[in-house]
Amino acid sequence: MAPNALRSLRSFSLDMNVLMTVAVIGAVSIGQHAEGAAVVFLFSLSELLESWSVGRARRAIQALMQLTPDVALVKRDGVFQEVPAAEVSIGESLQVKSGAKIPLDGTITAGASTVDQAPITGESMPVEKGPGDTVFAGTINGEGSLEIQTTKAAGDTTIARIIKMVEEAQEKRAPVQRFVDSFAKYYTPAVMILAVLVCLVPPLLLAAPWMDWIYRALVLLVIACPCALVISTPVSVVAGLTAMARRGVLIKGGAHLEALGRIRALAVDKTGTITEGKPRVFEVLPFANASTEEILRIAAAIDTHSTHPLALAVVRHAKDSGISLESAEDYRARTGRGAEASIAGHDYFVGNHRFAHELGVCSDQLEGRLAEIEAQAKSVVIVGHRPHADCVGEVLGILTVGDAIRPNAAEALRQIHAAGIRKVVMLSGDNTRTANAIAKQAGIDEARGDLLPADKIEAIKQLAAEFGSVGMIGDGVNDAPALAAADVGIAMGIAGTDTAIETADVALMRDDLMMVSEAIRLGRRTLGIIRFNIAFALGIKAVFLSLAIFGYATLWMAVLADTGATLLVVANALRLLGKNRQ
Repeated sequence: MAPNALRSLRSFSLDMNVLMTVAVIGAVSIGQHAEGAAVVFLFSLSELLESWSVGRARRAIQALMQLTPDVALVKRDGVFQEVPAAEVSIGESLQVKSGAKIPLDGTITAGASTVDQAPITGESMPVEKGPGDTVFAGTINGEGSLEIQTTKAAGDTTIARIIKMVEEAQEKRAPVQRFVDSFAKYYTPAVMILAVLVCLVPPLLLAAPWMDWIYRALVLLVIACPCALVISTPVSVVAGLTAMARRGVLIKGGAHLEALGRIRALAVDKTGTITEGKPRVFEVLPFANASTEEILRIAAAIDTHSTHPLALAVVRHAKDSGISLESAEDYRARTGRGAEASIAGHDYFVGNHRFAHELGVCSDQLEGRLAEIEAQAKSVVIVGHRPHADCVGEVLGILTVGDAIRPNAAEALRQIHAAGIRKVVMLSGDNTRTANAIAKQAGIDEARGDLLPADKIEAIKQLAAEFGSVGMIGDGVNDAPALAAADVGIAMGIAGTDTAIETADVALMRDDLMMVSEAIRLGRRTLGIIRFNIAFALGIKAVFLSLAIFGYATLWMAVLADTGATLLVVANALRLLGKNRQ
């Protein structure tokens, strides 16, 4: 205590160590040796318990470092041999036995198993993994044996980046913490001046007993020690950041955690956030007596030449339906319309409504059916004979294709509203009719379509003007301008995606909208605990300062009050680390 006080005085700053040292010296000087000793003992005990409590919060995240094994079974010279994980290069082949921890990020090349990804994504259930799937260092292999080709070095794995990011986040001070630090900077000298006045004014002006007022001044110094106030915010922030990291939610600092607790409106991207982000075929509607198998066979034969998302969805659906792909010749892509090719000597086409018009194969029946489909916010792929020579052409069928809403989207949005969000607005580059249809199905308050990136930023600003604080959920890359414009940018489902982890304020490690309401609730809970701790610490100080001035508090009572307040605010903050509480 005394050495720390001396260092503070040399740097021309007054802190709690100076207050306690002056109080102890003063107590001994007036013959209160027992109470002086009590001050030293209880203050030292308080510091020890406080250090232990803060350490507990920090150790919770440091435990992540123990998740990855130090060695890996690496295939070298044709055999698998133990090698330190830090020495494994990208592209090398690893073997992970049943029940073992995966040492490095990579892609499965052989074997199948379930993998417990809880340390990375917070998922409660193991995930089925097979060849081509990505696995992360620190996750636990299930019953199968896996061969993995490494994609990241030991220092660059997802778990390593998580640890680094959370450690950096803990160093960033929240606005409330900066306020407390600034308050303490002026509070401590003010208390010293007040103690001097309490010590001198009554004896000099009122002829009061010197010893009584010196003692009261010393009690005042001890009570005024801002331990509880100073520690209330950082422990809460560290505990909150750690609690969310355990759940697979990475928050980049106390400022963003605090901002999460303040947001009242939320903007969401459509593709990949509300929807799955991967188009799929919903229906095959025959025309002209064609069978669904024939329509799929023709469409897939042409679309197998394309990398367009709709074409990939058609080919995938055909394969899933057991349709064998035929060879298509003379393939020609028609930009913005579709494609055409020859199959077994016949000319066929696949394309959109516009392409059917240009080919002259539209009919009133087709127009009516397309209007019904488009009103459901689905895209159409029209399949038919292409007009040529003596063939007038005809439509064989329609494939309805769409981006499915996430299964839990409606419940997730209900939970987001329950967490205190007053309005959720979907911002989409798709046409307004599609955006409105998706919003209606998901239970979103409002949808805005046909938006360019600049329009999304303007929408964020409008929401901020109306509600004060706005969050934005996107993919962390394509929605970067809107994410930056919001008070809190949230990127979801970005496990293993470097850019998203680096650009988002909050990163959700798996594609689960339910995690958003968890993060908002924890942000609100953390902010509530911080506010309570500050109010409690200041309230206790005010009560005991009054008692000290009027002579109703003793030195040992003062230290007990200070120590008790410190431990109570720390214990309150550590409740955030509870595994099953929100």
